This record gives sequence, C-alpha cells and structure tokens, in this order.
Amino acid sequence: MTNEPPFGFGFGPADRDPDRDPDREPGPQDPFGFGAGFPGLPGGMPGMPGMPPGGFDMSQLGQMLTQLGQMLSQAQNTGGGPVNYDLAANIAKQRLAGTTSSLTDAQRSAVRDAVRLAELWLDPATTFPAGATEVAAWSASEWVNASLPTWKRLCDPVAQRVSVAWVEALPEEVRAGAGPMLAMLGQMGGLAFGSQLGGGLGQLAAEVLSSTDVGVPVGPAGTAALLPENIEKFTAGLDRPASEVMIYLAAREAAHQRLFAHVGWLRERLLGTVEEYARGITVDTSRIEELARGIDPSNPAAIEEAMRSGMFEQQTTPAQQVALARLETLLALIEGWVDAVVADAVGDRLPGAAALRETLRRRRAAGGPAEQTFATIVGLELRPRQLRNAAELWRRLGEQRGTAGRDALWAHPDLIPSADDLEDPAAFVAREELADPIAELEKAMQAEEQAEEQAEKDDKTDGEEPGAAPTS
Repeated sequence: MTNEPPFGFGFGPADRDPDRDPDREPGPQDPFGFGAGFPGLPGGMPGMPGMPPGGFDMSQLGQMLTQLGQMLSQAQNTGGGPVNYDLAANIAKQRLAGTTSSLTDAQRSAVRDAVRLAELWLDPATTFPAGATEVAAWSASEWVNASLPTWKRLCDPVAQRVSVAWVEALPEEVRAGAGPMLAMLGQMGGLAFGSQLGGGLGQLAAEVLSSTDVGVPVGPAGTAALLPENIEKFTAGLDRPASEVMIYLAAREAAHQRLFAHVGWLRERLLGTVEEYARGITVDTSRIEELARGIDPSNPAAIEEAMRSGMFEQQTTPAQQVALARLETLLALIEGWVDAVVADAVGDRLPGAAALRETLRRRRAAGGPAEQTFATIVGLELRPRQLRNAAELWRRLGEQRGTAGRDALWAHPDLIPSADDLEDPAAFVAREELADPIAELEKAMQAEEQAEEQAEKDDKTDGEEPGAAPTS
C-alpha cells in the first residue's frame, strides 16, 4: 500500500519550515498547499492521526483556517456542475510548475512551417482537404486551458454520480448527527474528483505531443496544435533529427484534423460513445454505506480514511462493455486511417518515417498517458485495439479502391468497418458492395424509407374498425 495521501493531498511547500527541518525530503506535491491528516490542516489536528511530535503549532492556526476556508469555497464554487474545473486547471498547472516555459518565436515558427509542409504532402494522399483553419504551438499549460471544455464534457457524467453517492449512502442516523458537516460531506466527492482530474491532466499535459494525441480531439475544432517542448523531450530518446520528427508529428495532426473536419458525424459519435460509457458508471454504494457506518461525522480524519479506502471503485456493466467495444473499434479505425494516410504521404520523403511510424504505433497501442488518465478519472481506457489490422485494412482499401473509394467509407457510420471486419481485413476489402459505397448507402436509406412507409400504412389499417366503410 502506498503512503501517498489520497487525491493529491499532502505536505505542500507552504507547510514546510526549512529552518526547523532542513534535511527533510520533500513529500508528495500538494496541489492546494494543504497538509496531511485532513485536507487543509497542516499536520492534522491535536489528538488526531498526523499530529506532529510536540503538539500543534498555534502560529499556523490563521493560515490553516484560511486554507480550509478556501478549500470549501472552491468545493462549493462549481458553477452549478459537479466539479470546479478552474480548480482542476490550477492543480494541473501547479504540477507543471518548473517543467514548462513560455514558447519562443522560433518554436512557434517551426510548428507553423512543419504543418504547412505536412499539408502539402497530405493533399495527394487523401480526398479530404485541409481541415485546420488555425495552427498553434502550445505549452503544456496552454494545452490544459484549451482542452478543459472537452474534459468537462467527458467527465461530468461520472463526476455528477460520484459527488452525490457519498451522501446518498449515509445511514439516516449519521445524516441526522452530521449537522453542518453534511454539506461538506456532499462536496467531498466533487472535490476529490476535481483534485484527481487536475493531477491527471498535469501528468498528461507533460507528455502529449499534439491536440489529437489522446485519440479524442481535445482542442478547439479546426485548430492544429503541437507541443514543441514535449516533442523535444520525445525526440531526445530517438535517433532521428528533430526537424524530421516535428514534420512527421505535424502530418499526423493535420491528418486527424482533415478527418474530423470533413466527417461531420465522427466527433459527436466518438465523444458520445465516451459519454455513454461514463453515464453507465456505478459507484459501489454498499461499500460506501459500510464505510460510513463507522464514521464519526465530527472527526475529519475518519472521513479522509474512508475516502482512502476505495469508495470510488467502479463496476463495469454489460452496457458499458458494449460501449467500450464500439469505442475501441472507432479509435482503431481513426488511428489506422491516419497511420495509413501519413505513411503514404511522407513515406518516400522522410528517411526515418518507418521507424517513427512503428514507435508511435507502439506508444498508442500499448496504452500511454491517455489510457492511465482515463482509467484513473473515468474508469475508461482509450486503447485502440487492433490498430495494426485497421491500418492494414485502410492500406488495402486504398490499393484496391483508390483514395476516393477508401475515404468514401467515412460518408456514413453504417459504412465503416466493424470489429469483426478488423479480424479479417482482406475479406472486408474483397466485398463487391464496396465498389460504390455511396450507392449502397442510398439503397439502404431507400429500404429504410420504404419500411417506414409500410409501417405507417399498417398502423392506419389496424386502426380502422371491422366492417367500416373506407374513408375517401
């Protein structure tokens, strides 16, 4: 069992006195600057776990009360939602402090030049025109700001459930005895969730390479963005020139932007599938009730210990498993299409393209920071399983049907390959009906319309009384 305090709480820089304890190793970063024992109370309370030897330092009392008030104010000030996302952003940026800096003009210019060149190379490789109307170079902190609206949409369903589950599961006698503490208890779930989210975003922001690196387009629509500082760290572990890596990553970002800009249903289908999964998340209320029965509402340390004991463990339902399978397939098709198109666009132009392709395939398929963050926050892994099969399927389609025939399958969600199709890409490509996917789509739509018209006629017939004269 780890000794790290839950949800990012721990000893913060503001709580340490280097003159009194100069040899003490820094503890876990505390995003709020609060101490251990109970969030906001440096060293705990007298007579409570976490109290430092020698008793409580009264000189810290004012600071302690101020910090506790700020914490509760933050918990309440959620703008009507389950999480204070400003708080999450602040936590993320504190985690990034000292590891990121303001970007230089040279870095921003390098990103613009790389995306501009990548767009030229992509033009003959896909029928989708350039989808980005703006090119940006982001620092890690800028990525946090730009991505928050998307994270809010993805996280709100589960955060809403977590924020109320604690109070719902409290026994009636505990609720009656909690008094003014009850309001704080109701905020604990949302506060803990926001702290987790901020910590996860801070870790993720330090590693992502572009706005589409996590599979979900987290930035504003139409903005192609790269993170030069993170790309420099990524390049340091590769035996390739920095300019080559930048151009390859720019091509991947630009290809993602083309796909999402010109396949109108894709972004909503992807985010909607994540939302569907998140809405199905359940909290083990029986576990919460078991923990709550042993809690003294007047003892904050007992509340913290309960939060440490796994009250947010989630259970995957059959409906969630179906949503997860759809999500994994869709992510694989997106990543596979980008992989195949970029390989076609830059393969003969960049000497290290094959090596970079394999490196990014492994990074994406093995589960990097995105998977860890989602697994922690929402219980969801964004892993595009069968990515290699998907890339092979799109490559074969391009060779047999041409670029236009391949890209035409994105015209409607009913045309794209299924999870079963990814098991055998060659069989899918060999289907005769793929020769004209648009005609097949029109045929399917006509069949649906005819079925609806027939159903309406049947309903009218069933509604007529036996022996009644037909109406004119």
